[in-house]
Amino acid sequence: MRLSVGFVSLGCSKNLVDTQLMAGFLKRDDITLAHSPEDADIILVNTCAFIQDAREEAADAILAACEQKRAGGCRAVIVAGCMVQRYREKLTKAFPDVDAFLGVDNLESVSEIVKKLEQGRRPKRMQAGGERPAKIYNPAYPTLLFTGGPFAYLKISEGCDHRCAFCAIPGIRGPFRSRSEADLLREARAMIKAGVKEINLIAQDVLRYGRDFSPDRKPRIAPLLRKLDKLDGDFQLRLLYGYPSAVTDEVLELLATSKHLCRYLDVPVQHCNPSILKAMGRADAIDATLGFAERLRKAVPGITLRTTCLVGFPGETDAAFEELLDYVKVSRFDHLGTFVYSPEEGTRALLLPDVPALEVAEARRDALMTAQQKIVRERARSLIGQRDRALLSRPPAKKGGCWTARLPRQAPDVDGETRVKDVPSGAKTGDFLPVEITGARGYDLLAKAIHSKGA
Repeated sequence: MRLSVGFVSLGCSKNLVDTQLMAGFLKRDDITLAHSPEDADIILVNTCAFIQDAREEAADAILAACEQKRAGGCRAVIVAGCMVQRYREKLTKAFPDVDAFLGVDNLESVSEIVKKLEQGRRPKRMQAGGERPAKIYNPAYPTLLFTGGPFAYLKISEGCDHRCAFCAIPGIRGPFRSRSEADLLREARAMIKAGVKEINLIAQDVLRYGRDFSPDRKPRIAPLLRKLDKLDGDFQLRLLYGYPSAVTDEVLELLATSKHLCRYLDVPVQHCNPSILKAMGRADAIDATLGFAERLRKAVPGITLRTTCLVGFPGETDAAFEELLDYVKVSRFDHLGTFVYSPEEGTRALLLPDVPALEVAEARRDALMTAQQKIVRERARSLIGQRDRALLSRPPAKKGGCWTARLPRQAPDVDGETRVKDVPSGAKTGDFLPVEITGARGYDLLAKAIHSKGA
């Protein structure tokens, strides 16, 4: 009996790429993909295990899938991804109703597992791979995308060699390893040919790309960007997630001059206090963090900056936090995310003393976000009257309503959207449209379409 597979993909965009990879392996082996988990014979939950909230979300999704199985809504449940890789044998005891588990180095085994289930056999429940994942995957179908819009994620590398004291990712995903330029260019060409209008380059550190295979151990992100920028088509590129110390003058020059590259950079600074950065294992970022926003704006006029800050880290005093708060106010980042420190097993920070109380850390997070909201409001007012190019993503729910779109300054899923009115009747999802910014609503912008003369 042929069984269909439906997906629940949790966590970050890198996890979504892994979900797409598994879907591609299934499609290659002529296994049916369901339209939704509710319609599937087999539910595959791809998990995140980065912090406690993510693990709780994953556990809830697994339990819901198992309940659907017990109620006769599906025949089997497969669990994959970071949570499997991190906790291995613990999961088999915690979730006895799960039929199989896949670690991050066993994605291609998904077809084998489904075929065994089709034959009425229970496959090997745990396939978590080794302690240190080492594989690099290329998609069987580069245009099998679950993004739900005219954009895609291009994962350019896997794993991480940074040793941030608070982060468990190197232990889950293994050492840093880059995909080849040829594979990335091939995948990007396929996306563009299929109509993708925005390609977001993602990795644990995109700016480190190619350092692992470079003879001089220097990153090769700039040569990759130059080759991507030369591809034919009407599209845009975006860099998501890099380290402050890796923002070179060469990268900034490309951001300022490239035809397709958005003037946008996502660089999590995490903190600005030197003692905290040293304790975080990010001492190499101390000099880069100082005057960071000013340097980038001077090199790339009009650049949009996104960053992330971590509060409540062990040893963060009131004075250290006030320094961070002042830094955020002065830097005036366009987009900012703030997270409360989460003690994680297997990380060096777990052994550090002087952890601020949770309520103190949450108050610091709220103070940062209050300051950022003011910056966002002021930034939005300064944008009124400016013109830009919007990428249309969703038509209005009712006639005469606004289209949902994103500007180059807005990354998918994290930066808000732009509501565009007066869009021409023939417009469609994936069109680029000139617009004028007219206002803001919360973190979203408002705009009107600019109609050419005679139209």
